[in-house]
Amino acid sequence: MEKKKNKILLYYNAYSGSGVFKNNLDRIVERCQRAGYQVVPVRAAKGRIISKVLEDIDQTEFSRIIAAGGDGTINLCVNAMVKNDINLPLAILPAGTANDFAYYFELPSDMELLLDVALGEKSTKVDVGVVNNRNFINVAAMGALIDVSQKTDPTLKNAIGVLAYYLKALTEIPQIRALPVKLITPEKTYEGEVYFMVVMNGESAGGFRKLSPQSSMNDGLLDVIAFKKMPMVELAPLLFEVVNGRHPNNRNVLCFQTESMTIESPEDISTDIDGEHGEKLPLHFSVLHERLEVFVSGDTWHYD
Repeated sequence: MEKKKNKILLYYNAYSGSGVFKNNLDRIVERCQRAGYQVVPVRAAKGRIISKVLEDIDQTEFSRIIAAGGDGTINLCVNAMVKNDINLPLAILPAGTANDFAYYFELPSDMELLLDVALGEKSTKVDVGVVNNRNFINVAAMGALIDVSQKTDPTLKNAIGVLAYYLKALTEIPQIRALPVKLITPEKTYEGEVYFMVVMNGESAGGFRKLSPQSSMNDGLLDVIAFKKMPMVELAPLLFEVVNGRHPNNRNVLCFQTESMTIESPEDISTDIDGEHGEKLPLHFSVLHERLEVFVSGDTWHYD
């Protein structure tokens, strides 16, 4: 006899963003119970707890996983799912500062509407990026400016949101220097100096909503955007082109798609994965095509 999938695993970060999750916890549990589900809560704690929980659960008892938090929380959840071969569909309750992953799916901001999506039946398959031994849902970045999410004061981020990223990025410009990199793909090799670069699965990162405007999360490809060495006087205007999504046509920007890539450099360059500290170089990238099933709104999401 097939087991009834009457459980939902609720993975949450109580401190993401402005703490919106804590104010809605009772409402979330009430909606799940009203829909006939038993809620199994798991508190976010650097990924160790969720990985252990998913290692031990019986998937046949669960209908879905709901992850409440920012991109870092979603990243930890997806990494644990891939590591433990969990194939349950994922619902997102965005509660971070930028919520770039949720932004891609055009999820509503109202909690009741979000719960309609999370407890609904409409879903789509999306890719998961791989860099060395870690997965990413949205972006892997390296160099200056793009890692502003690591350097921006959490209190400031919670207070003024995405604007904090822009302000921090501007303060970094006088201090940055170009870094030597070698990008090796099956199609070509690029060697030169860059100020910063991103490998995108989604469209936005660090609150920059149009960082990779042509990206698709289910095309099996990674979108690479590298900001090449340029006169400093051209860098500040380029930042505003990034805000408006006009940078792919800039002569100082290298853009291409690939299924896999290796990044090498003689220097120790800081990296970032979905807003958290990343891996040491060299970086080896690949894609898990349509590895993740995500619940989406039938009103706003356009299916392939």
